[in-house]
Amino acid sequence: MSVIKEGETIPEGTFKYVPWSDALEDNLVCGIPVELSSNEWKGKKVVIVSVPGAFTPTCHTKHLPPFLEKYEEFKAKGVDVIAVLAANDPFVMSGWARFEGLKDKIIALSDNGAQWSKKIGLDKDLTANGLGIRTNRYASILEDNVVKYIGVETAPGVSVSGADAVLAAL
Repeated sequence: MSVIKEGETIPEGTFKYVPWSDALEDNLVCGIPVELSSNEWKGKKVVIVSVPGAFTPTCHTKHLPPFLEKYEEFKAKGVDVIAVLAANDPFVMSGWARFEGLKDKIIALSDNGAQWSKKIGLDKDLTANGLGIRTNRYASILEDNVVKYIGVETAPGVSVSGADAVLAAL
């Protein structure tokens, strides 16, 4: 499949995540993963931040943190949901979310095996680096599950998928 484009409706996807609760403050609690369907985003404005992996250098220090820092700016622009997406399992995503302090502000979704990312043409083969098939680095704005903005990184680093680029597109 080619890369999804602005104006297209996303295909349905099912993700797993561990919902935030105060019990997760105890680092010995793991929580229970639940499923979230992209159909739940119908009628909403959603920002998806996709990273190749939790705890990886650029994702961990440069890509995700500005979305949390600018959370109120996203909300002020009418964003209903901010989600970070990676091919890691839901427990790793939950651990990363807790480390980053996301709490109930940003949902950490597992796109296991990059299955949904593959449907939209945004999976990335990092097998040569020992990482397997991953989600590509991108950010998108969805309104009623229609892509209004898609910023896919074509080089190392964060530019078109960063918080400032997404805010400017809202």
